[in-house]
Amino acid sequence: MATSWYLRFLTSTRGRLVALLRRDTRTVEEMASELQLSDNAVRAHLAALERDGLVRQQGVRHSGMAGKPAYAYELTAEAELLFPKPYAIVLNNLLDALDGRVSSGTIDDVLQTAGKHISGQFPRGTGNRLSRINAAVEALNQLGGLAELEEREGDVAIQGFGCPFAAVVPHHPEVCSLAAAFVGEIAGEPMRETCNRESPPRCRFESINGASRTHVPLA
Repeated sequence: MATSWYLRFLTSTRGRLVALLRRDTRTVEEMASELQLSDNAVRAHLAALERDGLVRQQGVRHSGMAGKPAYAYELTAEAELLFPKPYAIVLNNLLDALDGRVSSGTIDDVLQTAGKHISGQFPRGTGNRLSRINAAVEALNQLGGLAELEEREGDVAIQGFGCPFAAVVPHHPEVCSLAAAFVGEIAGEPMRETCNRESPPRCRFESINGASRTHVPLA
């Protein structure tokens, strides 16, 4: 379901420009004609969208007529993130369909494997233990969470304040094992999830090794 801010954006001039460019590349003149705006008004909005990293010049388009060539514009990959994606709906329904057909252990194995596969799209942590776990924090945030590194008595944990799977966890808390495998792969060590699943869900991942128990130094 589209949120109110998204609907407001779509009806704004910049939102309408983005919608046009989502279909195909266009020149300033073409966008101005379709939206019944002046060329200068379109250029001003494009400049703001370029500054925000949502639009870029794609190249020069020649009309075959004498005169100055026109620049064509296109959306960046970042702009596609503006549009709602029904990932939560798909994942919830997929787990609903699997429930009762396969064992909970199999589902957990599949989710952990998926978490490891997803981690392959993010940089692995390098350096000392603190740096590696911090890389996992950054990756979790890029996935849509809100987390930070927590240091306590010589040990570290990942404390979340927002969950990238918040719309799925209430119905399928087992999805937390996907997130645990994801951060564990990037941190280079197994992580145990001790998430708070109350509304709103908050992630928390602790090292299975436990530096404070095994006296493994952070540096």
